[in-house]
Amino acid sequence: MNILICDDDKEIVRAISIYLENEGYQVFKAYNGIEAIDLIRDHIIHLIIMDIMMPKMDGITATMKIRQDNMIPLIMLSAKSEDYDKILGLNIGADDYMAKPFNPLELVARVKSQLRRYTTFGSLERSSAVFQTGGLVIDDEQKIITVDKQEVHLTPVQYKILKLLTANAGRVFTIEEIYEKVWNVRAINPENTVSVHIRKIREKIEINPKEPKYLKVVWGVGYKVEKVEKY
Repeated sequence: MNILICDDDKEIVRAISIYLENEGYQVFKAYNGIEAIDLIRDHIIHLIIMDIMMPKMDGITATMKIRQDNMIPLIMLSAKSEDYDKILGLNIGADDYMAKPFNPLELVARVKSQLRRYTTFGSLERSSAVFQTGGLVIDDEQKIITVDKQEVHLTPVQYKILKLLTANAGRVFTIEEIYEKVWNVRAINPENTVSVHIRKIREKIEINPKEPKYLKVVWGVGYKVEKVEKY
């Protein structure tokens, strides 16, 4: 699972990262609210750890913007310990709150607790299926993609796009549908974002990306993964 840490104190980010990576999580790092929002837009994030006091965009403002269309679990950090800050953070959408200084092991425990709740209530897809069309195979349990038995490495966002389309091979998805299902937010002018990811996926799975066998455009509608006979 992917966790975003957002704090302008790089030493705190580094320390938290070590503990989370030791637990097997992939960590994304941001040092202000603007960077955090950009990362959420471009990657699949399962939990956010957000500081309050930061330059350019503080954690309160960033959290309010994130909560406009995304319910990713969010743990708020602050050097302030007053009840007002805790209440404000929780009221604007934080799921938990920790005052600095804190015990990193307690933070890790709270991360695990939030992710359990997030998964239990169905916000994360859980599947052990294998999806196949022709020589394209997605083992969703192992998170492995192969094309003609050769492993292909995709980013988390690219993986989720290809899994969506391959699991529904033959069905055409509009750009808006792809964006909303993959990013789990309302689509606002998603054309460029989706098309860039589609192009990069083709470059990795197609012999000739300009004449794709699998990932095809349906002009004026959207994209689909073609149904191909198994072999």
